[in-house]
Parts: sequence; structure tokens; C-alpha cells
Amino acid sequence: MTAGTVLRTVEEVVQATPASDGDGVRLLRVFGGNNLTRFDPFLMLDEFGSYEARDYIGGFPPHPHRGFETVTYMLEGKMEHRDHMDNVGLLEPGDVQWMKAGAGVIHSEMPKQEHGRMRGFQLWVNLPAAEKMTPATYDDIPAGHIPGYSLPGLQVKAIAGNLTVNGQPITGAVTDRSSEPAYLDLQVGSEQLDLQVEVPDGHTALLYVYEGSVDIGERQTRVSAQQLARLSRTGNVGLTASGDSRLLLITGKPIGEPIVHYGPFVMNSREEIDQAIADYNAGRLAS
Repeated sequence: MTAGTVLRTVEEVVQATPASDGDGVRLLRVFGGNNLTRFDPFLMLDEFGSYEARDYIGGFPPHPHRGFETVTYMLEGKMEHRDHMDNVGLLEPGDVQWMKAGAGVIHSEMPKQEHGRMRGFQLWVNLPAAEKMTPATYDDIPAGHIPGYSLPGLQVKAIAGNLTVNGQPITGAVTDRSSEPAYLDLQVGSEQLDLQVEVPDGHTALLYVYEGSVDIGERQTRVSAQQLARLSRTGNVGLTASGDSRLLLITGKPIGEPIVHYGPFVMNSREEIDQAIADYNAGRLAS
């Protein structure tokens, strides 16, 4: 690590836990549910992955959302998205779907394979109150449109944001969101590697290890596969990664508003949640 540089400390290590969602899709829930302000502006992260078709074949039949964005990143397999706006998209390895539910969307995410491995991630990003009732939008970002960077001992896939990794400025495919999310997939080569990432002070920083292990900060806090580290909000992200590690670095500007989460709806008050439920039951959610 560079002498004199202030490094973020690990405030919490979260173990991903087995869960199921949709029509019986088995996954690992990294975080989500209660006390979401500590992850602000992020709401949930799931890792899904299985070689067994029975673990994913049911998919995610039509369901609603309101008040946030979903970011689906495919590593392996094929998934088809359909929504009430007549959007249809096929997600293949390396592709990203960035959907803003806004005032309301009804969509499905269904596997387009009957065998082989399905693997990827879904991240939920909150919207500020001023954007929660804006029209829904959908962006399908092919793997070839997502910037990739080759650094010594490291491959970076930049899904979103602007960060500096080991002195190299990194710009992602998505840079126009108000909470300034950054989302990097970092693949370490065969040798141990020191990493330092410049993140704006005050921004939330989350590091999810999905292969290998890392030691974070001056205290060299160990974080292993299927664990997430939530870091302090001042300083750079500094770590030492074992060879062949893969990790997601997710950062963003906290929104600082009340978060009320009920199933597929995330609003600022219970009254707004009740309205979302009423709108969905009356067929008005995505009208």
C-alpha cells in the first residue's frame, strides 16, 4: 500500500445466505431486508448460480416493481427479459440489464436454457424521492459495450461509474445516475495482487468476493468467497487479493432519505407502499 494514504476500514462482514425467489430459483442473498440505511443507496445484492436446471428453470414469472432500479449482470447462461412496455431482451454471458422501475414496471426474467450453468448477480439501487414516480426505462447493455481494462495482474469490467484503480482512471458503461453508482467486476490474475481504488469520500463502498479471498485495509481484514465487506466512508479502498480472485466493487453516493421496503416496492413512507399495493391490485401500477 502507498505510504501515507488513508485506507477505509471494514465496518462489517456479511455472509451470503441461501435463499429462493421467483418460482423456486435458488440463490445466495448477500444483503437485503432490514436496516438498509447502512448500504445506502443500495438495497439488495443476490448471487445466483447453479449447474442444476431445477435450481433456476422456474425463473422469475411476471412481477411488479416500483421505486428503485435493478441491475442484472450475467456471467454464464441465458435469461430473457420481458416487460409491460413490450421490451424483450436476451441476456447472455457478460451482458447487463439496467432497469429503472420508477413509478412502476411489470416484468419477467426467464431462463432460455434447459441445461448448463446459470450464473450472475442482481443488484437493487434505490432512487431518490424525486425519481421514484418517473417513467420506467430499460437498457440492455451487451458485453461488447461494457468497457474492459487490462492492468498489470488485473482485468477490470466497468459496468458503471468513474473510479481510479491502481492509478488507472476507469469509466463504466453507465455514468448518468444521480446516486453516482460505480460497479466493477475485478478479476485478479494467478499471482497475489495489491489493489488501491480511489473512491469519493462520503460514498458507500461494498466489496463482494465471489471467488478467492482478499485482505482489506491496514488491518488486513480477511474476506473470503461469498462474503461482503461494508467499508467506512472515508479514504481509498486498499486490499491484497489472492491469485485468481474475483470480486465486485460497488460504490455510490448515499441518498439519505427514509427507506420503506415491502416486497417488490421501495418507497419513502408506509403510505406510499400502501398506494403501490393498491395501484398494483387495481391494474394501475404500470399504466
